[in-house]
Amino acid sequence: MKKWLAALLTTVLILSSLTIALANHDSGQGKSQDLKKFKVGAEALLQDHKDLIKGKRVGLITNPTGVDQDLNSVVDLLFNDPDVELTALYGPEHGVRGSAQAGAYVEYYIDEKTQLPVYSLYGKTKKPTPDMLENVDVLLFDIQDVGTRFYTYIYTMAYAMEAAKENDIPFIVLDRPNPLGGVKVEGPVLETDYKSFVGNYEIPLRHGMTVGELAKLFNEEFNIGADLTVVEMDRWKRTMNYDETPLEFVMPSPNMPTLDTAFVYPGAALIEGTNVSEGRGTTKPFELIGAPFINSDELSAKLNSLNLPGVKFRAASFTPTFSKHASKLSHGIQIHITDQDSFEPIVTGLHIVKTIHDMYPEDFEFRAEDSRGISFFDLLTGNGWIREEIEAGTSVEDIQAMWQDELNEFKQVREKYLLY
Repeated sequence: MKKWLAALLTTVLILSSLTIALANHDSGQGKSQDLKKFKVGAEALLQDHKDLIKGKRVGLITNPTGVDQDLNSVVDLLFNDPDVELTALYGPEHGVRGSAQAGAYVEYYIDEKTQLPVYSLYGKTKKPTPDMLENVDVLLFDIQDVGTRFYTYIYTMAYAMEAAKENDIPFIVLDRPNPLGGVKVEGPVLETDYKSFVGNYEIPLRHGMTVGELAKLFNEEFNIGADLTVVEMDRWKRTMNYDETPLEFVMPSPNMPTLDTAFVYPGAALIEGTNVSEGRGTTKPFELIGAPFINSDELSAKLNSLNLPGVKFRAASFTPTFSKHASKLSHGIQIHITDQDSFEPIVTGLHIVKTIHDMYPEDFEFRAEDSRGISFFDLLTGNGWIREEIEAGTSVEDIQAMWQDELNEFKQVREKYLLY
């Protein structure tokens, strides 16, 4: 009897294991099939919505991130398509080919590969002029955003939408994923007195929206009024981080080399508003943070003692080749994300700023105020009060509580424009 029961139990366990294995196989196969049907906006345009541009003179705002899943440039795809007449290219900060450093102005030139005119939308001319648009019937935007308010490409898009409206030209956004996912919305909402090209609309630091959704929000909430079409992605879900899509990560800009960079950027870039290096001039921009006056071991120990979710800090030293502290040995930390889902980049960034401020009061400085009393740090946070609270000794937890009401209001507005 005991042998019979043992055999029966073994059989049940084997059948259960087989059932679980088959279920997992089917689930994985289903996911694989779903991702095979994944399309970014550029692919959806050319495969399903070519009527939007067929027979029209097309202007394209793009950079190296404008590629399909096989890494073919949207410039080449449109230029070589017999149904499309591509007539002009427009580049954001860093240019169409992504070769210019932050803040560098790119002059007008002729694209070597296509012989098309390339106009810069950064520096002297942020908005396309009527002359730039005279040979264009429809304007396309295809650039990968990184999900952070102070990344300038979304304002290049907004200015181009204004120009399209003023010149009676339809504007089409070819949508791409938010690499940070589309669920979390974090940080202070920009105040109107702090508008700039690193923050032109009242949105939070981490907005949790795709460029297409942002375009709809800008168009309606801030009265741009363009003839706007968003070509949506297929099979993207809000819960997806970028590494959960079938897409390769193409550098959106010279100092945004990896997905980890994008994840730390919403908070670590606040260091740009101080005299501490944010790692420009190293191979790990925004992940390496330091200055000659910092003690690496002391700073890493203090930050690790905070037990912030999803992140650890390693004592690190580095010598930037350019930007702040160029050619000087700097000491500080490297930010290591241990869990993307629980990691809070903005709270983490503020803890880093406040900790360095508190540990090195004689050496740490916020960047100088302009004639209006506004520091670059204020432009990044979108207000003047966070800097004041740090200087007053307020905790990051209390600072976070102070922006919560405005953040909740934005979340309600945001819901109207979500496409996925």
